[in-house]
Amino acid sequence: MTVTPEQLRALAARADALTAEVWALCGGSPGTEPDPLVEARQAAGYLARAAEDLQRAAAELARLQVRPCGLPWGVCAEHGNTLSSRAGITECRVCHRTWSYDRLGRPCEEPATWKVIDQAGTVTRMCDGHVLGARAAAQGATFVRVDEVAGQTG
Repeated sequence: MTVTPEQLRALAARADALTAEVWALCGGSPGTEPDPLVEARQAAGYLARAAEDLQRAAAELARLQVRPCGLPWGVCAEHGNTLSSRAGITECRVCHRTWSYDRLGRPCEEPATWKVIDQAGTVTRMCDGHVLGARAAAQGATFVRVDEVAGQTG
């Protein structure tokens, strides 16, 4: 079975809901001594920590699963198709960031953050920089952030 970040986030949400349910059932503060609900309140604390741990695990898994853009040429991640290369050095003509290699001549290694669906239904994954150019060139295409595809908004 393959575990996805979405599955871990769903479990975290369920743990949060259980935490809230236990707190609502037991009340928010300990009662008089001896407190017969002390274990239930402790369990709510464990559930809250488990929800946090599941959220962290989901974020780490999502980070590890990021695929590179892979389009056959590089771009400036911030400004798009604004690179020039000379003598093995690549520079963005807007922000003047430089790379000590021919970034234009290599496949893009930026994380694929967009699904671009053209009018024929072809799906291409792209980084933020490549999407800048695609928005201008791909008339009628649909642009969807990858995290929105997974049911996430941010």
